[in-house]
Amino acid sequence: MSSTYPTQDRSGLARVVPLVGWLRHYDRKILRHDLVAGLTVAVMLVPQSMAYATLAGMPPVTGLYASIVPLVVYALLGTSGSLAVGPVAITALMTSAALAGRADGDPARYAALAALLALLVGGIQVLLGVLRLGVLVNFMSHPVLSGFTSAAAIVIAASQVKDLFGLNMGRAETFPEIVAALWGAVTTAHGLTIIVSLVSVAALVLLRRYAPRLPGALLVVAGVTAVSAAFSFGDRGVKILSNVPAGLPVPALPTLSGQDVQALLPAAIAIALVAYLEGIAVAKTLAAKSRQQVGPDRELVAVGAANLSAGLFQAFPVAGGLSRSAVNFSAGARTPVATLVTAAMVAVTALLLTPAFHHLPRAVLAAIVVVAVLGLVDRKGAATTWRVRRTDGLALALTFLVTLLVGVEPGLAAGVAFSLGVFVWRSARPHTAELGRVPDTDRYRNVQRFPGLLTDPRFAVVRVDGTLYFANAQRLSDQLLTMAGQRTGLAAIVLDASAITDIDTDGATALAELRERLAGHDVVLHLATVRGPVRDLLDRAGVWRYVRDAGHVHPDIPTALAAAEGTPVGDRTTLAVVGGGADREVR
Repeated sequence: MSSTYPTQDRSGLARVVPLVGWLRHYDRKILRHDLVAGLTVAVMLVPQSMAYATLAGMPPVTGLYASIVPLVVYALLGTSGSLAVGPVAITALMTSAALAGRADGDPARYAALAALLALLVGGIQVLLGVLRLGVLVNFMSHPVLSGFTSAAAIVIAASQVKDLFGLNMGRAETFPEIVAALWGAVTTAHGLTIIVSLVSVAALVLLRRYAPRLPGALLVVAGVTAVSAAFSFGDRGVKILSNVPAGLPVPALPTLSGQDVQALLPAAIAIALVAYLEGIAVAKTLAAKSRQQVGPDRELVAVGAANLSAGLFQAFPVAGGLSRSAVNFSAGARTPVATLVTAAMVAVTALLLTPAFHHLPRAVLAAIVVVAVLGLVDRKGAATTWRVRRTDGLALALTFLVTLLVGVEPGLAAGVAFSLGVFVWRSARPHTAELGRVPDTDRYRNVQRFPGLLTDPRFAVVRVDGTLYFANAQRLSDQLLTMAGQRTGLAAIVLDASAITDIDTDGATALAELRERLAGHDVVLHLATVRGPVRDLLDRAGVWRYVRDAGHVHPDIPTALAAAEGTPVGDRTTLAVVGGGADREVR
């Protein structure tokens, strides 16, 4: 491990508070790296957090609140030295969608609902982490996440058009609603606001492309705010932030009813999973580069605790962000101390510098959001997914369309449900292939061959690829019984179990019943190359000993065929293939 990266000590108190383990091997050189990284991320986070707060439907200052205490909590409990936690675009959009129409126009109630949502998200994540159920997030496949993220990015960008053009329009959530509302309000566009937006977007894009090391968002915010103050943009019809309250948040529990909890719970589950997935993917990628270790279940607890603190301190759900984490890593972050530095700088901003944002046009915050999220539209990944497997492409397309047309939660639910349905459908129809003689051509020159497999019509060798369980055991039985009934003279079927990785009680019972039913057709079932775990379960089910004592269990296919024919293995000279192009699917 590089000497510039401290060793993660996981003993003693560090098991509960991982930051202690980092500090045991801390020195001035590491501190210098963390200071630079923490300051760099803070400069980026201040304008971003305010922009994402606006996206979530919250006052801009709550973005600063979400970037102070939650960061401290994560720094204490997180296992990643580079992950930058705070407000992110996707969870901000999901927060907005979850709270839409529930506050009845009351800002205080909306803020209380957002805090409650953060508490629910945090509680779910901590519970999953304590119970070591982080594996549940695997139900959201990459195609589903790609389709969801791409659609969400488009919805986010569309939702910011009203601020980019200075339109007077009501709140809309889904893409069709946003487009309809924009069309109805197009005549209220404000010329100076459009100019501010165009300049801001152009500056952000150019700075990102030609000066990526500079804090582009902060430079644009500072520059446009100065111009806005000098020329009184607020008096010329440009919507500005006006009064941004100074000070730090105080902890308080939202006073809401159980009905509110019940209404927000589905959204909280979705946000908890999406937020964790986004963070853990980034954390693992950066940990691989720095050769550090990330604990998935501990990360669930850490980000969950961060969300609990966000709910207590008047904020909204947070997550580990991709862009800020990449900046944190490239700026030299070695430990979570960098995150503490970031939180300290944001706290100073909240205490002393909020008056500087008085003349900041809202269009600038909208520009920051749009430029940040447009890179999330994964066109290349969608094309690759469709090319590799059509069902994955359909999952991506379904998630994309439902998210875009109906909403973020239905889109995510539709994608997960479709993926699970496809999984069950595939596993219920395992690939089965009958193994036969290989043609003597150049095409099969490098194919693995085994002596002893005859093309004699009295024998058939069938390989099953996949788990044998309740959903597909009967289907396999029906296939082999159909083969026994249709083939005249068939005396034995050898079941190549080398690719059967697992089996359940239904699968074991089905094999026992299949053996008896094949015997009714004067066909003997032989088992070959059975894996250890499968053999153990068959033994516990009482099937293994029964088949073994009858002499119908064999270590390999040639031995099984020799036993079926009643000849020594050494006398068999026919060459045949297991796998490859000589397989013939059994239907």
